[in-house]
Amino acid sequence: MSTDGGDARARAIAAHREAWGEPETIVRAPGRVNLIGEHTDYNDGFVLPMALPFDTVIAVSEAPGGTAGEIRSEGFGRFEIDGDVPDWAVYIQAMRDVMREAGIEAPAWRGAIATDIPTGASLSSSAAVEVATGLAIAAQAGAAVDGVAIARFGQEVETRLLGVPTGIMDQLISATASAGSASLIDCRSLATTSLPVPPNTTVVVMDTMTRRELVDSEFAARAATCLRAADLLGVDALRDIADVADLAPLETKHPLEWRRAAHVVSENERTLAAAEALGSGEAVAFGALMNESHDSLRDRYEVSSPALDRIVDIARGGPGCLGARMTGGGFAGCAVALVRSEDVDAFVRHVADGYETWSGDAPRLWPGVAAAGASVETLA
Repeated sequence: MSTDGGDARARAIAAHREAWGEPETIVRAPGRVNLIGEHTDYNDGFVLPMALPFDTVIAVSEAPGGTAGEIRSEGFGRFEIDGDVPDWAVYIQAMRDVMREAGIEAPAWRGAIATDIPTGASLSSSAAVEVATGLAIAAQAGAAVDGVAIARFGQEVETRLLGVPTGIMDQLISATASAGSASLIDCRSLATTSLPVPPNTTVVVMDTMTRRELVDSEFAARAATCLRAADLLGVDALRDIADVADLAPLETKHPLEWRRAAHVVSENERTLAAAEALGSGEAVAFGALMNESHDSLRDRYEVSSPALDRIVDIARGGPGCLGARMTGGGFAGCAVALVRSEDVDAFVRHVADGYETWSGDAPRLWPGVAAAGASVETLA
């Protein structure tokens, strides 16, 4: 996989040329890694992700009259917009439906899609498809739609049309990220604050090569438990609880609700503290908060896995590692570490060797830089 952000663009353009000739517009949307703030977004809380230099790209042009258009995707095939929708295209069609309901409808268009984002690795490949599709539709419709609106449309695709109780973090960071910075996002107000990664440190994404299977019900159960906890506490969302001590009324009679809420409340506290650490360049403090986050996700929210726990443990013992945690929804996929830049090569070898010895599978590791959010390029 490329980390330069250019491969998907080149492949999308080449596929469009082969099928229809020169594209008119290129849209791209990146994947993301969340540094801290997990399972807080659908509780109106705080998250701290950054965009990655892995993109989903769509090369777009106007389609001939008489059809709604066509989408072609490398490795998956093609489908006609408004025709029978294959599983891989549900996000594309759903994004079109949501935007059409909002009065944003493009004339017939066609697009060739390519991506460098690993599917199912908890790096937000689906959100990138939603954001890229939304930008393509807006561009073809001649509509001025900002990144926040595109992110809202993407979240609606997930929650209303696909029935996944997700927050807005993935779509919002893909749509609005600043190059070179992570973003503190207030998931209630949608205010964002750009914060640089600490100097002389590198974020390393670590793919366990495991993938989630049949766990949608687990996500829904956790979201429902958080709603019950908020209701029992008489607040609109767990964001409104300032301290874990305020959860005492739940601890004896509602232990499951207490555990889930204790993670969310403490994770919000950690995320705000992590933002302060980034603002002052305190890498060691930031790493310690990452460690605490993983432990809480493992023990209180129970969304880790043996593979995630193992790669995190190996990473924490690696050269120059300041902190490591699972990232994304959990159960499988990726973890993330903050590493002193001078030790990155040795750290990558340490994790690769240790994890392969344990699992028999070689992990994929990407020392990353914070990428820019989504963009639209009009070709001459």
